[in-house]
Amino acid sequence: MVAPTRPLAVSVAEAADPQGWLARLADRYDADDMTRLADAMTWAQDLYAGKRYAPINAPIFPHAVAAASIVADLRLNADTVIATLLFCAADHLPDAAAQIRARFGDTVAQLVDGIGKVRKMAALSQLPAGRQHDAQQQIETVRKMLLAMVEDIRVVLVKLAWRTQTMHYLAHCPESVRLAIARETLDIFAPLANRLGVWQIKWELEDLGFRFLEPVLYKKIAGLLDEKRADREHFISDAIASLREALLRQGVKADLMGRPKHIYSIYKKMQQKRLDFSEVYDIRAIRVLVDSVADCYAALGVVHHIWQPIPGEFDDYISHPKGNFYRSLHTVVVGPQDKALEVQIRTVEMHEHAEYGVAAHWRYKEGGHGDTRYEEKIAWLRQLLDWRDEMSQQTPLAEAFQAEQFDDTVYALTPAGRVIALPQGSTPLDFAYHLHSDLGHRCRGAKVDGHIVPLSTPLQTGQRVEILAAKEGGPSIDWLHEGYLKSHRAIQKVRHWLRQQNLDIAIETGRGILEREIARSGQHPNLEDLATRMGYKQLNELLAAVGQNEVTSRDLAMALVPAPVPAPLETSDIVKRARADHQGEGILIEGVDKLMTMLSKCCKPVPPDPVVGFVTKGRGISIHRSDCATLKRLSAQAPERLITADWGDKLTRGQNGQVFAADIEIEAHDRPSLLRDISDLFSRDKINVTAAQTLTRHQVANMRFTLEIRDGEALQRITAQVQQVPGVIRVSRR
Repeated sequence: MVAPTRPLAVSVAEAADPQGWLARLADRYDADDMTRLADAMTWAQDLYAGKRYAPINAPIFPHAVAAASIVADLRLNADTVIATLLFCAADHLPDAAAQIRARFGDTVAQLVDGIGKVRKMAALSQLPAGRQHDAQQQIETVRKMLLAMVEDIRVVLVKLAWRTQTMHYLAHCPESVRLAIARETLDIFAPLANRLGVWQIKWELEDLGFRFLEPVLYKKIAGLLDEKRADREHFISDAIASLREALLRQGVKADLMGRPKHIYSIYKKMQQKRLDFSEVYDIRAIRVLVDSVADCYAALGVVHHIWQPIPGEFDDYISHPKGNFYRSLHTVVVGPQDKALEVQIRTVEMHEHAEYGVAAHWRYKEGGHGDTRYEEKIAWLRQLLDWRDEMSQQTPLAEAFQAEQFDDTVYALTPAGRVIALPQGSTPLDFAYHLHSDLGHRCRGAKVDGHIVPLSTPLQTGQRVEILAAKEGGPSIDWLHEGYLKSHRAIQKVRHWLRQQNLDIAIETGRGILEREIARSGQHPNLEDLATRMGYKQLNELLAAVGQNEVTSRDLAMALVPAPVPAPLETSDIVKRARADHQGEGILIEGVDKLMTMLSKCCKPVPPDPVVGFVTKGRGISIHRSDCATLKRLSAQAPERLITADWGDKLTRGQNGQVFAADIEIEAHDRPSLLRDISDLFSRDKINVTAAQTLTRHQVANMRFTLEIRDGEALQRITAQVQQVPGVIRVSRR
């Protein structure tokens, strides 16, 4: 757990005595770092002299010292403390970046630059006033954007420290400023502190935000607590000492930690569970970490032995885990001084799962259902923060604190400050289509950060995008082929529009092509029957497909050729059995030489799949896999048309150079680079992919590929290799 060594409110007092605060840092930093810290404080004091921090109209220098005190209490290195002191340098010094780099090094300069970006985006992004579902989604998007736009997580920690210090000044601000900052703090910054495990900052931000947004409720709950926070912390310390002694007497090895519940948490619990204050039993709580499940129950016995349990307040989430696999023992007892005390008991493994897994504390508290990749990155960042305590002060932390980039998403802003999440590489056109389909259709230009850019320009996180649209118009087909669009959503909208707009033209074009093929064949087919045989419900659907080149002239020619049905099949309902000539090169049908055959598209047979022929009306014999669902339906309607078929020997052994289409379906846990990894596998095996579809829902990717392969052995080999790709759940042939 990340926690300062003393209450953060002490930072307010530190601001009044900056030299005294600096002297107290001597036991944390070496001589060189102390020299740099003293230099930074002197420089900041001169730079900020007489200047005020705009959001709250407070003197900057005391504010900077107080925020730096919070950062130092988080035991971050000297570079981060210096960057905190220089938080506002760029506002008052034109060439601040160059001077900071020359005086304090690249790391400090990069941190200050990152802080500036976060400040800018926090100022530009406007939170919705409502509390509806859409508003909550926008708030969550803003949180993600703030994390996504920084490469170094220390930037976020510095911002949190400054916001914490800002909250101490709100009482002196106009009401409109006070309410806006307090709302933003509860919606954005307190949840970020929670997710990063910076609990002390989270508690202080929540309590201060609640104090200004709901002053009456805050004072009421504070009064009901009838004791100071220090007294409650003393109560917890005494309870931990008593329980630790009792556990040692019973030979139970355990780590104990505790804290009094803060005011905002009490309010949230009363609100969510509709409880009276007297019904909130976990105002004071202890957590017990042990080595095994057996020790959990042994510790529970000790707790219930030294303190009286309160009936109905015991939950066994070990025997009966929550739906998110959270496991722990919860009990409420009458503790010292006859005050209610909640005790949570779990193993270290359970604690790790609760902290970093799907039952993470932040998710439980916020009731969110975030995406898995985002949660994994948050867990990585929280673990990184825990590791810092194991590092020496002399260890360079620049690389260790380089947070993984959220490289699968880009966050851009509308002119009104709404944050839009798009796939990495998205363009202004993608942005326009995300806002509204009609705006995308009419888009003719865009401004990014006030400058007109080409519509194919990739957007970067934090950029503000303004769409320039015509009063009417539609998309260009070039948008699909010239790199204008990245998101699947936008591509589908353009394709749909083009299909609808050009449908009449496609039908007429298809009609002309079909008429030419009919004239060439010398046949006089029923066109509605022809459409049905080719898998279309209506003739116009077939004509449109022909006009859009989805059905080729060759497909039409094959469909128009009458099948030379052998005489025995006209009078007999006995299914013929074929004897394959193993010297043959093609598909062999008994008793019929050189009969036109075609591989069915419904099941895509591949040698050596067991196959069966079906005599069609005009297209020869279609070859199906024996387990094909379409074949079963056809055979039920016309069993006399079945005829047994077999592969020639050269086809079976893949010796004639022919390739076959085969569909495979893949189900996998979605992750960055999943599609690339699978595609690389196909490329290494020199397998041509003729079609690909992918759809992700609830973080599960469902993919379908049409592959060109020589035989069944090659198909089995590639499916086995795909099964080994990280994240793949199952691979099957369609």
